[in-house]
Amino acid sequence: MNEMVQFDDRMRSLKAVGHVSYLLHTVVAIGAVLPGIQASVALLVVAFLIDLVKKDDAVGSWQESHFRWRIRSVLWAGGLYIVTAPLWLLFFIPGWIAWGLISIWFLYRVIRGWINLSNNAPMPD
Repeated sequence: MNEMVQFDDRMRSLKAVGHVSYLLHTVVAIGAVLPGIQASVALLVVAFLIDLVKKDDAVGSWQESHFRWRIRSVLWAGGLYIVTAPLWLLFFIPGWIAWGLISIWFLYRVIRGWINLSNNAPMPD
């Protein structure tokens, strides 16, 4: 009985971490196309580190897929933001468009993951 309570507490704790992580990802996706991008980069790093630190706690549960989903999303979005950053320096409009498209894709992944997390459903591999 005690083990079941601990498992439920762990799942609730991981779900809370997931909500915080998805919230930070949302701010980053929106903030990437708005002024103040430096704060977004910091939040992206914070969310990524939270997911890296807590992912081992989710091994074997349905939430494990959410940690993989968020980590992959951050790696792809971060890489794409870095690759397209020179566009901002050379050509403002194309850079803004590129980051807008990346942010839309990133926001889609965040919303899809957040909905599944809220429904206690795993993410597809």
